Formats: sequence, C-alpha cells, structure tokens
Amino acid sequence: MEDNRDLAKTYDPKEFEERLYKWWEEEGFFTPEIDKNKEPYTIIMPPPNITGQLHLGHALDNTLQDILIRTKRMQGYSTLWLPGEDHASIATEVRVEKSLLAKGLKKKEMGREAFLEKVWEWTDEYRERIRTQLKKMGCSADFTREAFTMDENLNKAVREVFVKLYNEGLIYQGNRITNWCTKCMTAISDAEIEYEEQAGHFWHINYPVIGSEEVVEIATTRPETLLGDTAVAVNPKDERYTHLIGKKIKLPLVGREIEIIADDYVDMEFGTGCVKITPAHDPNDYQVGKRHNLEEVVVLEENGTISKGYGKYSGLDRYEARKLMVKDLEEQGYLVKIKDHSHNVGTHDRCGCTVEPMLSKQWYVKMETLAKPAIEVVKEKEIKFIPERFEKIYFNWMENIQDWCISRQLWWGHRIPVWYCKDCGEIIVQTEAPTHCSRCKSENLKQDSDVLDTWFSSALWPFSTLGWPNSTEDLKYFYPTSTLVTGGDIIFFWVARMIFSGLYNMKEVPFNTVFFHGMVRDDQGRKMSKSLDNGVDPLEVIENFGADALRFSLATGNAPGSDIRFYESRVEAARNFANKIWNASRFVMMNFDEALMDKYTQCKNYSTADKWILSRLNTVVKEVTDNLDKFEIGIALQKVYDFMWTEFCDWYIELVKPVLYGDNEEAKGVVLNVLNKVLISGLKLLHPVMPFITEEIYTHLKADTKSITIAQWPVYEEELKDVKAEEYMNFIIDAIKNTRNARSEMNVPPSRKAKTFIYATEAREAFEQGKTYFEKLASASEVVLLNSKEQAPENIVTVVSMGAEIYMPLLELVDAEKELERLNKEKEKLEKEIARVEGKLNNEKFTAKAPKEVVEEERAKGEKYKEMYKSVLESIENLK
Repeated sequence: MEDNRDLAKTYDPKEFEERLYKWWEEEGFFTPEIDKNKEPYTIIMPPPNITGQLHLGHALDNTLQDILIRTKRMQGYSTLWLPGEDHASIATEVRVEKSLLAKGLKKKEMGREAFLEKVWEWTDEYRERIRTQLKKMGCSADFTREAFTMDENLNKAVREVFVKLYNEGLIYQGNRITNWCTKCMTAISDAEIEYEEQAGHFWHINYPVIGSEEVVEIATTRPETLLGDTAVAVNPKDERYTHLIGKKIKLPLVGREIEIIADDYVDMEFGTGCVKITPAHDPNDYQVGKRHNLEEVVVLEENGTISKGYGKYSGLDRYEARKLMVKDLEEQGYLVKIKDHSHNVGTHDRCGCTVEPMLSKQWYVKMETLAKPAIEVVKEKEIKFIPERFEKIYFNWMENIQDWCISRQLWWGHRIPVWYCKDCGEIIVQTEAPTHCSRCKSENLKQDSDVLDTWFSSALWPFSTLGWPNSTEDLKYFYPTSTLVTGGDIIFFWVARMIFSGLYNMKEVPFNTVFFHGMVRDDQGRKMSKSLDNGVDPLEVIENFGADALRFSLATGNAPGSDIRFYESRVEAARNFANKIWNASRFVMMNFDEALMDKYTQCKNYSTADKWILSRLNTVVKEVTDNLDKFEIGIALQKVYDFMWTEFCDWYIELVKPVLYGDNEEAKGVVLNVLNKVLISGLKLLHPVMPFITEEIYTHLKADTKSITIAQWPVYEEELKDVKAEEYMNFIIDAIKNTRNARSEMNVPPSRKAKTFIYATEAREAFEQGKTYFEKLASASEVVLLNSKEQAPENIVTVVSMGAEIYMPLLELVDAEKELERLNKEKEKLEKEIARVEGKLNNEKFTAKAPKEVVEEERAKGEKYKEMYKSVLESIENLK
C-alpha cells in the first residue's frame, strides 16, 4: 500500500475501511499457507443461514472469532478462519415459498425442480449479501476456502456418512411418534422445539363402561385426540379401578369399543387416575401401546386437519374440530367439567407453530452408541468448555439423548440417498444413484422424496469444509480445528452433533475448545425480535459509527457465556476512543524526525516518564496476552483501552511535550523512539478488535511490516520492567491530579500559575526526578522541594497526595470560604474511607479468610488515609 506519511486530519472510517479490506484480500493476508514449521490455528465459522441479513448476534459472534484469529495470526500461527453458509432447509424453504406466493406462484404447482431453481437463485443472492456483510465488519476470513452446506463435496460427505451409519446399523427407518409441524408439514427433532407457557384447559370427559352403569372419568388437554384412543389405562395398584381392568368402554362420539388396561405408567395421585391412551399422538401413550399391542390410529393429516372417516370432523383444522367436539360432548352428556390449566407447550423454533406428536414413518440415527464417546471427551477435558458451567447442560442432554429423527418432508436440502425398487420393493442405500435394482435388476427405481435435517450436514462442518471424505492437505494440516465460538443456545443442535460426528468419522475431536458467548439484548435487557421491533442492523451502525466502533462496543464488557446489552451510547463512546487514538497518532507523527530517530535508535538514556510508559506497556502486553489466552476478551480490551486513552494519550504525550518542543536533541530522539514503540505496540494490542483504524495508522508509521495484520504480536520484555519508575510516576500523577482538582474546585484557571512548595516524604526522590512534569501539568510557575513542613509559607492552600503534601499560595487568588468548604468535603471523604477500612480490619471473617497481602494492603491504606486526614485538619486550622 502506498505510504504517504500524511494521516488525514479527521477520523473518517468511510474513507479507508472498504479500501483496506480490498487491499488485505489482494495481498492474501487471510489465506494461510500449509507450513509444517508453523503451528496451525483453525476456526471454522458457524455458518449463518441464507435466510436474510446478519444481525447483532452474528456481529458479536464474528467479532469474537476475528479477535482470536487476528491475535493468533500476529503470534505466528498459520491461521485459518474458514467462512461459509448453511442452507437452512426449513427456514429457507418457508421464506422462498412465501416470496413466490407474493408473486402468485405456488410451490406444489411449480414442481420440485422448478422450485429448487428458485431456491438456488435465492441462495446466490443471500450468500453474496452475507459475504459482503462479513467483509464490512472486517472479518479476516479466508474467502478462497468459503464453503456452503450444499456444495458438491459437502453433499458427498453427507451421503458418505449416511451410508456408513446405515451399513453399521446406526440409521434405521421407523414408524414412531415424532414431533410434527403442521405449518411446515415436516417432522422435526427434539432440539428444534421451544417450550412456552400457554393458558389451556383440562376437559374432564366420562367414558361409559359397556355392560354396566359405571363410567370412568378422564382429563385431557387435547380432546380432539379422543378420536384416536385405543385404550384407557389405570394403575394396577389402584383399588378404585381394579374391578374394571379388562372391561370394555364405548368411546364417546366415535362408538368404537376400547379396553381398560393396567399399566404402572399411570400416576394414581394425578387427575382422576384414569388416562386415555392415544398411541399415535402421544409419546408416552406410544410406549404404553407397544407394551399392550394396542392399535395405532392416526387421526390427523400432515396439515393438522382431521383425517377421513370421522364424519363432520374430517377436514376440520385440529382446533376447529376441538371446539365442535367439546360442544357435542356437552350436548351428549359426556362432558363433566372444564378446568383452566397452564402448561408447557412445545412449539417449532422456526415458525412458532404448536408441535403435534404424531406417528409417522421417518429415518432415525441411533444415538446411544454415538453419545458415549462424545460424553467422555468432554469429561476428560479433551474438549474444554468455556465457561465450564455449560458442561452440565451438555451432559444432561447427551446422557438422556433420544434417537435423532433426521428425515424432513421438504424439497430443499440433502436428499436422502435411498432408492426403492417399484417392482420388488428392494431398498438400496448408496452414495451414488443406482442404475438398476440390485435384486431384480429392474430400472424402475424411485428415490426417497425426503431430505435430511439441516443439522445432519452442519454436524460434519469441521471436516467436510476441509475436504473430507477426500484426504486433502487442508484436512491433514488444519484438523482438528482449534476453537469453536458459538452461542450456548445451539449446544444440542450443533455442538453435541459436531462432537459425536467428528469422533465417529475422523476418530478425533473436531475442536479442542468451545467458547460460548451470550445473547445480544436491547438496552432494556429484552431479546431482539420482530414483534418488539427492537432489532438493530449492524450495517446501519457501521454506516453511522464505523466497523471498529461496533466491534469494540460489542467485545468490551463481554464475559464468556453472559448476555450483553446493546447501547448506542457505547458505540458512540467507542467511536470517541477511535477518534482519540487517531488524534494522538497524528500528533506523534507530526513531531517525527526520522533522521533523529535513526541517530538515537539504540540510545537507552530514558527519563522517568519514558521508563514508566515502557514498563506499563510491558505489563499491559503480558496481562492482555494472558487474558486473551483465557478468553477473557472483555477484560483484555478494557486494559488496552485504559492504557491507550489514559496512560499514553492523557499522560505520557503530555509529559513529553516539553522535550518535543525543547532543544535537547538526544532527549528528543529518545522520546520519539519511545512514542513510536508504544504507539505501534498499542495499535497491535488494539488491532484484533479495531482492525481498520489500527491498520490505517500503522501504514503511516515507522514499522517493520507493510501491514499490521501480519505484524508480530507484542511480547513481554523483562528488561523493560521498572517498578521504581512506575511507583515514582504514580506519586507524580496523583499529585498533579489532586492539584488540578483543588484548583478546579477553587475556580483557578490553568493559565494562572502559582509557585508551588512540596514536602515529600516517601516520594521525595520521585519529585526530584519529576519536578518538570509537575511544573508543566500542575500549572506551577516554580516548584520548590521542602525539607520540612515548617518551611512552608503562610496563607497557603494544602493539597494532600500519595507520599507528599503540596502547598500553594493561592489564597490571594481564591475565596477562603470556598477553600474551607472544599477542605471540609475532603475531611468527610477521608473519614468515610477510614471508617470503611477500620470496619474491614475489625471484621474477623475478613482478616481470617482474606489473603495476608490483601489484609496488609488495607492496613497500609488506613495509615495513609489517617496521615492525609491529619494534614487536612492542619490545613483547616491554618485557614481559620
């Protein structure tokens, strides 16, 4: 990139963000080489669905991934962040169908092939949109390796796994109770159900016992399923009903005779103790039915209407049929009562429709065999969960896992690789379409019309994207991947399935760490949704504030596994931070003198301020690196922010201005080199979260590499650690701050300078070295160090700071009454601090349990506050 040394006067991210990303791609910075001398670090991007715009959740997810990737790239790893998109079977099919309906086109009338052509058009459009959004956000992903779950190789991987599982007896076709969505008209898995509290009812209905005057009373929340009852069950130990076991009942409204059976499943204490059994429409009833060889009667069609053969109820929607049946039950004297009842109802997470348990023929994966090793690798910490508390959720799900229903009655997706011979009924399961029947040689074959659950293909994502089932160089080098960054809400859908799929197909874990983040909520803590109209478009935020500001606002304050709230004010604050860095960088660059810098590049004749800032930088480098290694991203970024804003911009630059404007050539050369080193290192620490601004500034600096993306991450240098310089500067900075505060409270402008006297005890040497800093930044016309308090002049204002008392003859400039008011406020503040410390030290629990150094630190604070309090009292007396 052209290096013209002139950084624009004002910070305008629109001027350089797009330009820089294009340059990064042209240079191939994000496309890693397979280098045996480098350790690989791989993140496979959780693929966003091709159903629309990326939202703030994606922005957070991708920002966190990019922070990890950019850091590791700078640390010398061969980093691959592989992007891609998910075809999202149900969600995409519903969206495309809806968009076609708006144009007057109906899916079924179009036919499968024509409909799929439209879905592919949609796919191309939305994949490009997602790609553009990711680049706008600055995601340093390798788009040369971009994947899509419907790519040919990924489809090959899906077929390979299906056939392998089938041949090993782990995939089977069964007529079982499954979760059915009547809106999407497909089966769904347990993981795709969301439970919500709904107000409902218990309908109490009498079933007459044939051949007697007795009735049994049942209670149901779904009276329409009465049509499919094939028994009534009681507990064999329930003395109320033992005489009825084996007798027949006449089913109301239907007239069918069904038997009273005994089963331990029935809870004698709940309801009436009699339970209607509908094997085709309830998972528990299904199990009871299997034990008693009951008939399985399906009474609902795929669209949720009542099946044929039920008279006036047939063809009605399930809820319309319910209303009519309850009315008829009441009129015919079967309805006993209706009781209000709130209960958890399963809804489809994609469309919100209430899920109907229904008997249907579906394809399943046997989970017990696959789940066991997947549980072990997390228990043995081969895969580490951050935060660890997510292990409990994972184990609870995996240890109670049900067989996975993988077939979906849809057109968009990976079609199940199963063919049926229409002549002899043979079932052929293989990766490629057969030309003829393996048994009768007939060519009259038909492929299964269903597609596989979306999560079947995304379960293979960590290795299918790297070329599996082919033995590619990428697969050998980058697998297993390093870190998975994802939300805790898809731990069942995706994380668990990738783990058992990786172990089954690759004989290795798919990743070694799972870093869970929380959800982005609105500023009131609510989930963002269309119904609340509180969603935020990340592209709009980028348009207004820049990508760096959005990224920084999402990542700071972020703790693993915890939700965050989105405040526009935080984005604005992040933009202000970027502006501060920009202006400070411009100031530094305007003072650069390359000849002078080259001349004194080896000179280590550092001032106290130089030693302090280099030591502080060194500490921050170490702490930030440690925090990032522990995925404490929010903590790490706060430390970089505090260092760059306060210590570097507010203090160091101000402290060295007299040197920059002075005549000491050597001191100036040293300071310029320190400024360059600290600024470059600070930009490097900031780069993973704010890639654009750091790159734009970096390319104008005297740096070692042409791009910050491939620059070396700062490392801790033992020789730069300087505890004494840090201590001395802490004394001086505290004194300057307290002096400024006192002058501000007394309304003395900085331009009115005063001769200042300092009596320093433990800080004397610090003030001897840093007199000029104090003089410059505390508006002192002259600084005089005293050997005793008695040397202080009369009619002074006293300022107490760490290790020193500062005396200013300001009374001629200020109102004595206001100064007295200020001192009394200081007195009250110190009294509270002394009381707080003494309260802690007098608390036996604190002194017994707290670490010894913490207790000693509190004790030292107490002594310091008492000294300061004594000085304030003396000042009050002097003033009086």
